[in-house]
Parts: sequence; C-alpha cells; structure tokens
Amino acid sequence: MNPRRDFLQKLAASAVTLPFLPLYASSVRSDLFYNKPYDGPVLRVAIMGLGSYGTRVAEAMQSCKRARLVGVISGTPSKIKDWQAKYNIPAKNCYNYENYDSIKDNPDIDAVYVITPNALHHEGVLRVAAAGKHAICEKPMAINAREGKEMVDACRKANVKLLVGYRMHFEPNTLEIIRMRNEGEFGDIMFFQGLSGFRIGDPGQWRLDKDLAGGGALMDIGIYAINGARYMVGEEPVWVTAQETKTDPVKFREGVDETIQFQLGFPGGAVASCLSTYNMNNLDRFFLNGEKGFAELQPSTGYGPIKGRTHKGELTKPHVTHQTVQMDEMAGIILEGKKPEVPVDGAEGVKDLTIIDAIYRACETGKKQELEL
Repeated sequence: MNPRRDFLQKLAASAVTLPFLPLYASSVRSDLFYNKPYDGPVLRVAIMGLGSYGTRVAEAMQSCKRARLVGVISGTPSKIKDWQAKYNIPAKNCYNYENYDSIKDNPDIDAVYVITPNALHHEGVLRVAAAGKHAICEKPMAINAREGKEMVDACRKANVKLLVGYRMHFEPNTLEIIRMRNEGEFGDIMFFQGLSGFRIGDPGQWRLDKDLAGGGALMDIGIYAINGARYMVGEEPVWVTAQETKTDPVKFREGVDETIQFQLGFPGGAVASCLSTYNMNNLDRFFLNGEKGFAELQPSTGYGPIKGRTHKGELTKPHVTHQTVQMDEMAGIILEGKKPEVPVDGAEGVKDLTIIDAIYRACETGKKQELEL
C-alpha cells in the first residue's frame, strides 16, 4: 500500500478545478520581453503533480522564453503518457513518487515545480533539495511555519533555490500600485481590505481534508489576502486578531475552516480587515487607502485579466498569462540572480505561514496574537 500514490492517482482522475476565471491566452504582448528574440539561458523544469493547476502551468510555459517544461513526476502512468505526447517529454525525464530521488542523476533537469496537495509540499521539496535541484513550490508553501522553515533550511544546506508560486508578485497592475505607494502617491497608508473567497463544490475533494490541506479556506484562498496585505501596505504586520464562522460543520469538518475574518496591524499605523471563505462567491477584491489617494483591484488575484483603478484613473497595464510571466521571472531569479520587486523566496512563504499559524491561534483563543516576522 502507498497512500500517497493512491491518493494522487485518485486526485488526477477526479481533476478537481478551482472556480477562478478561465485561462486566458496571452492577450496583449506589448511587453518588450515578449516582442523580441531571446538568446539567453533557459531553466529546464519538471512538474510534480499533473492535476488541474499543473496543467495550467504547463500550458502557460509553452509561451515562456526563459523556462521550458522538460520533465514530469506523477503517480498516474496514463497522465505521464499523455503529457509525454503533448509536450514532447522524453521517457528519461519521467518519474513517479517512488523513484524521483534519482532525478539527481539527470543533468537535463534544473528545477522541480511541486504542485501537489499542501501537506505533500514539505516532503516533495526536501527530496528535491536532497537531489540537488532547485525547488519551486506552490502556495501555501507548507501547512505551518515549522515545516516551511525546515524546507528553507534544507534548500540552503543543499545550495539550491526555493521559490514559492506567488504569481501576483509579477502582475503589472499590482506592481504599478506598489510603485505608486513607494513614490508616495498615496501618502501615508491607513487601511487595506482584502476579500478572498468562493463557494467550494465537491465535499469529498482534498481541499476539505485537513490531513491534506492543512486547514480550509485560509490555506487555499485566504493566503492571497494575507500576502496582499503585506505587499500592498508595504510593511510587515505586528499583530493579528481573527474570528471564525462555520455554518456547515458537516461539509467543513473539525480543522477545516469555512469563513475567517482577520485583522492585521502594521507598525506605521495602518490596519487591514480581511475575509477568507469557502462559502461566498464574488469575493476577489483588494482596496488600499492612503492620506492622498486610493487603489482598488477587482479582480485582484484571479487568473486575469486583473482590473483596477486608483484616484488617478484606471489601471491599464497589459495582461500576459500570469504563470508564463511567473516562470520566466523565476528562471531569471535562478539562472541570473534577478531580484524581484516583491520577494518570492522561501522566507516570504514562511512569513505567510507564520501569520496563518497566528490566525488559527487567534480563532481558538479569542486573543490578539503578536507577530514577529
């Protein structure tokens, strides 16, 4: 018996998808990078976990210039065969969950993108690091900060990079708001609101299994509001309070949160009010308020196009598929030492996990939790 393999095979067969907006073509390619030839180094990537999001990343990577899909890791032989045919992946670059440690002997793979259920990220990254390959891990990086720190330490010890799939850190309208804030166009930041949620479907899916998801909506969708509060305000929070609401204890069992409201306090005096839920649709909005102006994104974290406005007017940056830009930029980080405007490394992931741990404690105790990030 191999529970991990059996679970992942079952997951692949069910092909559960999130109710985000559909995958858009890379619609407006006015970005100079995508309008000129590229003749630099290319990051050769294997994807671990061939479910719905792994498929989305694979499709987006077909338009990448600095990153190329060259390998797969899966517990489902039929999926491996299909991906081989579709993406021209050689058999020597195909692995299952029992033998992928031998990837260390494959010089044709530089990095592995771990896109498995949350609770499997920790083991996946540790094994990838031990094999001497760079690790890209989907968010949340782990199910708690302790695991996240172990992943960071393992990658540091192995002298490989650990990056987290924070695609919004490369999104042009988001970066425009950050630029405006950095240049003082909003004045002192006073308030942030982050609304993240949708009504989840199949009650048997892994996202509603605490052992696999590590929690509920907060781990999956609320992390966007947590992370967004940090990069929109531009500071690290110093305290958090939180309240949980559960209307369906059958669907949302013990340890699986349905709806959590949480509040963050920042050293400069700004406060954030956020909502994370699996029980309400039409929640994908960020709002930033300052002394001199405001910024709003709606949708703020969906697959795009991201739309928004500020006190100066509409945001009109061109849309390129998020995962395409993410993988190209991550290739630049790994291969050329590029520094992103907003970090996407393992330390960034640990900060979000530290806040998540504190939110759950605040829900359990009813008390404000101090934060040291």
